[in-house]
Amino acid sequence: MSSKSSLKHIPNKYLTVSEPNPIYFGNGMNEAKNPNWTNKNWLKSRFHFSFAEYYNPKNTNYGVLRVMNDDLVQPKRGFGTHPHSNAEICTYVVHGQLTHQDSMGTKESLGPGSIQFMTAGTGIRHSEHNIHGDPLRFIQMWLTPKKTGLKPNYGSMCGSKIDTKNKWGHLVSSADERVETPVKIQCDANIFVSQISSDKDSVDFKLKKGRQAYLLAVEGTPVVSGGFGTQHFAQHDAAELTGADNFKVSGPGHVLIVEMAYDGSGRSDI
Repeated sequence: MSSKSSLKHIPNKYLTVSEPNPIYFGNGMNEAKNPNWTNKNWLKSRFHFSFAEYYNPKNTNYGVLRVMNDDLVQPKRGFGTHPHSNAEICTYVVHGQLTHQDSMGTKESLGPGSIQFMTAGTGIRHSEHNIHGDPLRFIQMWLTPKKTGLKPNYGSMCGSKIDTKNKWGHLVSSADERVETPVKIQCDANIFVSQISSDKDSVDFKLKKGRQAYLLAVEGTPVVSGGFGTQHFAQHDAAELTGADNFKVSGPGHVLIVEMAYDGSGRSDI
């Protein structure tokens, strides 16, 4: 791997947008006249990697990150009970309230800034709903676990418990690492979030040799600079970061980063 840093910008126009029939997930028909709905369909999902009806052999994963879906769910709608296995699933709530229920007996609702995880392991069933009156947006990530057949597990962190204003909130880390984070997963990966107030504010992100990162502009218009130069982002844009460097991320913007071991993967169609 070259030690020179690089950034591959992925404009949001390259993401696949999916708006499935509500019947597929046990929902009623769309409510065209509901003033609280911000989208005509109950779900608008942006796929960063091959998922469901979208398959692109040149875009299947980035390191251990094999799914990143940016989901907008309208009020009183959601995903009915469905199974998962052999994946570490992390879900970050952007706005609204996400209500989770699973086959281990867990049931809870989480608000903005919160994160939950599931070790799907040998098998787990769960549902995800927006039972409230306002739209819900969340980022769901599936990561490859260190081994298959793990015991299922669930955990979460309420968004009010960590400060991400103009600093990095380290939300997720590997269970094998000694660093303290609210969520621990069975995978060599870290998840960071920062809400950067203005173009006069910035945070630095140090990417070490032998590591890579996937950056998502959750909201706003952040700017990233480093040895590669400078890149401007719009909401929903993403990027692949490689090479040891101290990347500067300026606002205004709400930014999420998934950091992991370098493996040379990534989109080859851009």
